[in-house]
Amino acid sequence: MASPSSNPTPFTSALLAGAFAGTTVDLSLYPIDTLKTRLQSSAGFYPSGGFRGVYAGVGSAVVGSAPGAAFFFVTYEAVKLRLRLLCENENGRWSRWERGTGRGWTEPVEHMVAASTGEVAACAVRVPTEVVKQRAQAAQHPSSMAALRFILAQRGDLGNVGVWREMYRGWGITIMREVPFTAIQFPLWEGMKAWRRKNTGRPQVSAIESGAFGSIAGAVAAGLTTPLDVLKTRMMLAKERQAAVSLFVQIWRESGPKAFVAGLGPRVMWISAGGAIFLGTYEWSYNSISGTT
Repeated sequence: MASPSSNPTPFTSALLAGAFAGTTVDLSLYPIDTLKTRLQSSAGFYPSGGFRGVYAGVGSAVVGSAPGAAFFFVTYEAVKLRLRLLCENENGRWSRWERGTGRGWTEPVEHMVAASTGEVAACAVRVPTEVVKQRAQAAQHPSSMAALRFILAQRGDLGNVGVWREMYRGWGITIMREVPFTAIQFPLWEGMKAWRRKNTGRPQVSAIESGAFGSIAGAVAAGLTTPLDVLKTRMMLAKERQAAVSLFVQIWRESGPKAFVAGLGPRVMWISAGGAIFLGTYEWSYNSISGTT
């Protein structure tokens, strides 16, 4: 274990651990993500590529994974710490909301707010890479680079602002999907970790334990937010921009309510496995980098 003076700051630990965890999970589970995208495409599964070329668009995932996850965890840890400090009184003890040995309802609220803020920060990177990636996954373009070039080539017709809006198409619905998702996943994950620490008396949970808790929390959150994911995917794949409400009505009229659970199985499986890899890798990396293993 490194000496305290040589240990990196929590900011550095979160930055590096988040980048490593994000890249690891995205590359490990990319084929399942591709199949989920094709199941949700309005063109249909097989016209969008079926089981062929499941690594189509992986280039954009490689570029966006590390900075997106790093942005998330740096923001998450910073906001969580700030909120925790705000809940302490001037003597360093927990405020009047404390009950028994816990912190009442303030702790899960801290996690929900911190995770939601982290997702907004991460979407600055995630949305453009997701737009490019999903168009390649759905066989609209042969590669991520081809999809990016096509968008940039519209500058003559749309102007710089139009291209910028095209790159961030689906920003609003992505935020609408990610904020509820993280508001469910991270309080569950943190709560299970706190329960484990209390029962074992250890200051940290292991990477395996963190991964198991992340898998459970991710599966629950994924299942509950699948309709928002369908809406987000359809919006990003559409040839023309369309408001979320009108697109929702169109999908409902054309395909009925079953369309909003399209890809439920792959999404739950992907995010459950992803939660295990992502949060297990993050815990291991953070503990290793910060010298708390």
